[in-house]
Formats: sequence, C-alpha cells, structure tokens
Amino acid sequence: MKARLGAVLFGIGVLCLVVAAGTAFYVAPSVTKLPYDLTLCNADDKPEGCLKRSVAVAENAKFLQLKAGIPPTVQSGTLEATTEVAPQAGTTEKEMTGDLSGEAVVWDVFGTVKWTPSNDVISQYSAEFALDRETAAAVKWDKQYLDTDGESSTNDGVEMVGQTYKFPFFTQQKDYEYFDRDLRKAQPIKFDGTEKIKGTEAYRFVQVIGETDLNMPAASVGALLGALAPGATSGKVVYSNTRTIWVEPVSGNFVKVREQQKKTLVPNQGQSTDILDGDFVYTDATIDSSLASAGDNRDKLQLINRTLPIGLAVLGVLALIAGLWLAISARRTASAARHRADGGDDDASVAAPPTEQQEVTSGAPGRADEKEPERS
Repeated sequence: MKARLGAVLFGIGVLCLVVAAGTAFYVAPSVTKLPYDLTLCNADDKPEGCLKRSVAVAENAKFLQLKAGIPPTVQSGTLEATTEVAPQAGTTEKEMTGDLSGEAVVWDVFGTVKWTPSNDVISQYSAEFALDRETAAAVKWDKQYLDTDGESSTNDGVEMVGQTYKFPFFTQQKDYEYFDRDLRKAQPIKFDGTEKIKGTEAYRFVQVIGETDLNMPAASVGALLGALAPGATSGKVVYSNTRTIWVEPVSGNFVKVREQQKKTLVPNQGQSTDILDGDFVYTDATIDSSLASAGDNRDKLQLINRTLPIGLAVLGVLALIAGLWLAISARRTASAARHRADGGDDDASVAAPPTEQQEVTSGAPGRADEKEPERS
C-alpha cells in the first residue's frame, strides 16, 4: 500500500514541476504582452483587460478659444481633457505584417479638451499608431497618423516612438522615452521615485520639457499674430510642459497623470501672450478607476508569474519527497519481513542443547544400565 501511494505522490510531484515550468516559461511570457482583443471600457460595459477612459481637469486655466468667424481670444476657466483609447483588432490583424506580425497591435486614440460648464470644444486630436506588445512603446509603422485640430502629420516625417499611453508590464526603475504630442517626438522621462497613490505603490516618472519653439504652420501663427499682436510681422509659439506620470509597476498602467502645460505667443514686436497655461490632473474618479483596473491586472499577473509557478514547484517537491519516503519505507518493511521469515527456518534446523541426562548417557562408552561382565 505504501509503495503504491508513494508512486502516486511521486507522479503528482513530477506533474506539478512540469506544470510549474510550463507556467513560468510559456504561459507567463504570453500574458505579459498586450492582447489583441483589448477593448475600450465605458460606464456600463467593463470587459476584462480593457483600457478605461481618462479625464483630467485644469482649474483656473488660461486658454485660446477659436471659433469660426470670430477672432481668436484668450479666455480663463476650467478645462476638462478627455482621452479615449480604442484598440483596433481588425486593423492589427490586417496591417501588422512582416516584422510586426505577432509583435505589435494598433491603437486609436481620441482626445478632446472642453471649457466647462459651457462644453465648448477648445481643442481635439486623433491618432493611430502601432505598439510593441512587450514594451508597450510605439514602433515604426508607415500608416500611423497624428491629427491635431485638423493638422495631420500622416507620412510627413513624424515618427511616433517611445511610451505613449502605457508603460511595459513590470515597469523598471529607470528612465524611458516618452512621446510628446506637441513636439511630435520622444523625450526622456526620468524615474523620480516611488509614491503611494491611495494606498497603492506607484513609480513616479517626470518629463521636463523646457521652453521650445513649436513647428506650427505659418498661416496659424499669422492668424494668432493678427488677433493678439497687431503690428507684429513675425512670431513664434513657445511650448513647455512638466509631465508627471504615476505608474503601477506590475501592470504598467497609469494611475495618475499631471501635465503643467504652457504655450506662449512671442511676436517680434509687442508683448508676449499666454495662449495656454493649465495644470491638468486626473480626476478622483479617473484615479479610482485606474487603480482598480491596475490592481486587477497586477493580481492576475502576479498569480501567473509568481504565485502559481512557485506554489506548484513547492507542492511538486513536497510530493516527490513524500513519494520517495513512502517507497523507501515500503521497501524496508518488505525487506525486514523477508529477513524474519528466512531467520525462522534456520533456527528450526539447529539441534537444541543436550540435557544433563543426555550428556551422561552420551558420555558413557555403553548404556548406563548395562551390567559389568563377571570375572572367572
């Protein structure tokens, strides 16, 4: 019975070790890649693994309002920036060929900034680009585009690279490249320490963009100069931004974002005018939603990458040890039983020690009661 149970436990141990290895080396790497079927969440439908809509608010902001038939004017108030990510499974299947096949996914992103409570649209943008499934960084793709307020950068030399709307799974404490939409190129974003966001540990990354001249169409700059700097014959728009992103490191999800943006019209004559000065920060609702999503993804990733393989490996080793112990114990028991059986047969064949009477009779040359012959 022990031998049979030992064999069963030994087999279970081997199976556990095989499954642990398979989980660690095959399953885990596959779940730390961006999936093909990622979908957009909304308030009523929250499929597993989706990206949620994010909202950031800038209170007491200064901004440029552009309306058809009305000269540009600078306003102040609260701005609400909404970003929506829409993964494109169909485009991914159709367009990710060659070196990108199986290695990248296509995302569409739509951004809108509104002046609340009037709900007037201040600016909009849309983009389509390919992301590396492992690093979550934008990769070179000839059909990517970035359209900002009707000014498209499709195939005009702009290449979206670096992190965009997500960091890699198991984000490291190091510097990354992050794509800036206004500069239309990537700049370093530096690891700046860890911080608790509502009880969840997050990595804080900071990207500081100093005052930089924006490459804007001459017609757009001319319209601004005509409205805000009469008499100027030329000018430029200077942009700066301090971007802080808090990332849940296991999932790579943003849990909080802050952007301190500023754009200034600088004419060759007259005073400069701020056409954007806003401190955009995720709303509490967006932070809570982002933390919940990041926590779910983190728990699943840790289960598959650590808990499950380690647990199965420990269980497998214990089962192997128990199986071997039972097998050895059963063998020893059987050997002892055989030894006892063999020892009993040998003892039966050995003559018992002689009694005192037997020693006497066996020691005389004849029988004890035999009479001595008479002498003549």
